[in-house]
Amino acid sequence: MHKILFIGDIVGRPGRTIIKDKLPAFKEEHGVTIVVANAENSAGGSGLTKKLAEELFSYGIDVITLGDHVWDQRGFDEDIDSLDYVCRPANLPDNNPGKSFVIIEKEGLRLGIFTVLGRNFMPLKATCPFTTSGALLEELKDQADALLIEVHAETTSEKVALGWFLDGKASLVVGTHTHIPTADARVLPQGTAYMTDAGMTGPYASVLGRKTDAIIERFTTGMPKRFPVAEDDVRLCGCLVTLKDNNFHAESIEPICIMNP
Repeated sequence: MHKILFIGDIVGRPGRTIIKDKLPAFKEEHGVTIVVANAENSAGGSGLTKKLAEELFSYGIDVITLGDHVWDQRGFDEDIDSLDYVCRPANLPDNNPGKSFVIIEKEGLRLGIFTVLGRNFMPLKATCPFTTSGALLEELKDQADALLIEVHAETTSEKVALGWFLDGKASLVVGTHTHIPTADARVLPQGTAYMTDAGMTGPYASVLGRKTDAIIERFTTGMPKRFPVAEDDVRLCGCLVTLKDNNFHAESIEPICIMNP
């Protein structure tokens, strides 16, 4: 029996630290086969660097996904091709560097992973996530036993629609980006585990991982403001999916929220 742990958006040093402190024991206790994490907010809350990707990999994350902050850190576009376990959103223009998907094999399971960006209220130029998902499903059908598809999107409607569109074609469809875990984790009728947003891994005494005072001041004054990463009430959030042995459809999905004592 295989178990896949998906970890929601890792935010800054607090998010990285709780991964280091909590992930190894969780993997051992629950018999996790593969760990996938969105790390697009790992570098000071915006973007990722090669050094931090390697750090997260050393803590036990097998595959790192990214979102609309993929190019926020200077020079990462030159480093991403050297990181075999990192994939950028698949529906970015083809001339963008980086892999559009990753396939990892562990304990006899070949898992294909890719991310699609939503197109509602998102800043990056991206092609249709439905069309991109369909094309990659066809490309990966003989290369992977199971698929994990991340939907990095702003609106719940777009995420839910993609969940139904992909039902029966992936083991897990999970949303990211809004940093708020949703209460709708379930297995859809054709065997795909689904959750609209996995939440963030970072400080919850915050506004989406940033210090509350700075965010409130921006809302109330409209003036430009730096948004430092917050520090308190740090949690590791995501979901744990158990796969069926006969067809790699989902048997169950469980939301995960690990808190520091």
